Amino acid sequence: MQDATPRGREIAFLTNPTSGKGRGLRNRDIAVPRLRQAGFVVRSIQGRDADEALDLARACVADGVEALVVCGGDGLVHLGVQAVAGTGIPLGLIPSGSGNDVARYLDLPRKDAAAAADRVIASRTRTIDLARSNGRYFVTVLAAGFDAIVNERANTMTWPRGQMRYNLATLAELRTFRPIPYVLDLDGEQMKTEAMLVAVGNGPSFGGGLRITEGALLDDGLLDVVIVTRMSKAKLVRSYPRLFTGKIDGVAEYVHRRVSRVTVAAPDVVSYADGERFGALPLTVECVPGALEVIA
Repeated sequence: MQDATPRGREIAFLTNPTSGKGRGLRNRDIAVPRLRQAGFVVRSIQGRDADEALDLARACVADGVEALVVCGGDGLVHLGVQAVAGTGIPLGLIPSGSGNDVARYLDLPRKDAAAAADRVIASRTRTIDLARSNGRYFVTVLAAGFDAIVNERANTMTWPRGQMRYNLATLAELRTFRPIPYVLDLDGEQMKTEAMLVAVGNGPSFGGGLRITEGALLDDGLLDVVIVTRMSKAKLVRSYPRLFTGKIDGVAEYVHRRVSRVTVAAPDVVSYADGERFGALPLTVECVPGALEVIA
């Protein structure tokens, strides 16, 4: 007997088994049967490493699957985006990471895999922008300063999980941190400054809810560039909690610009985006309007 499900209802389901200390696998085992019961043909894939996972995802996209659904954290979203950006094939998400900022953006259930699978079943899509540098895309925020250095340390830590890991990494790095000399090009306007950090946001938050680029919209065709200029370590510590509320714009050292393209240059800084190592500065980042379809 032939499967009555149309070929066009086939989706690829990519899992990161290490997400959330095993949550990726547990959520896959909840979501996949639910999707199949709803009539989808689910092609479940899992790479031995990130390169193989991306190859598998791209192969599925080339085959014309209806959607690519990723079961993991922002890092797996980042990988999935590289496979579907500009193709018109939507990206779905079963949140299973520690930060899950993209799930926050899209108002997806972050602790209920069955409910997240139901969003995929409903298949309501929206179009959002992406940021791109050297042919690589990101969804959330490019961290290129103190925040990137914290990310570098946090990614080496195995404990604690979630936001507290970033808090502890922040305290550890504050002991030796010095302001960084930057040269910026903001849509052709040159700027030189010493700063604690520069962040380039396609969306408003990173690191599990740190709203560093508060106000950034996913579909305005612009990047939100935030510069926190030289300040004392004590003031940086006092200001840090305000990142969680997005109310840091009252801090005098906080500069917020909206541009379509930015070049960020600074010595000895490796940037992070979507929680992943992205590249050493200098980097030029541009907004790519409407580059991604997402199931939201």
